[in-house]
Amino acid sequence: MRSKDEKTRIEAFGSADSSKMPRAMKRRRKNRGVPPPATFDIDTLPDSSNLTALEAAAVIRRTPGALEQWRRDPNHPLKWRYVDGRPLYRVDAVRDYLAQRNRTTKTPQPHNAHGDGRGARP
Repeated sequence: MRSKDEKTRIEAFGSADSSKMPRAMKRRRKNRGVPPPATFDIDTLPDSSNLTALEAAAVIRRTPGALEQWRRDPNHPLKWRYVDGRPLYRVDAVRDYLAQRNRTTKTPQPHNAHGDGRGARP
């Protein structure tokens, strides 16, 4: 049996409820959502400026995780480079990517449209 001074791990750190767990014990999780829109105008920045992954994600309206996946593909059209171990995106590369995406986007088709132009069956 245990003595009075001994406590189980749960008793020592509070209950298993995460709201009562000490801050040092909580695991920080990444925010995987789309960041809020950029607070700056990308068109006013010089071409040689660098953007962090979070800033680039805010400009192109994708998640930072998507950019991380894209960096695994060396042929991806959004170009980056590593500076001090961190990925940075040049402003001109982000502008080129956005311009390319605008050229290649298709007009949206109705959900029930056929590829040959026929309407949907009643």
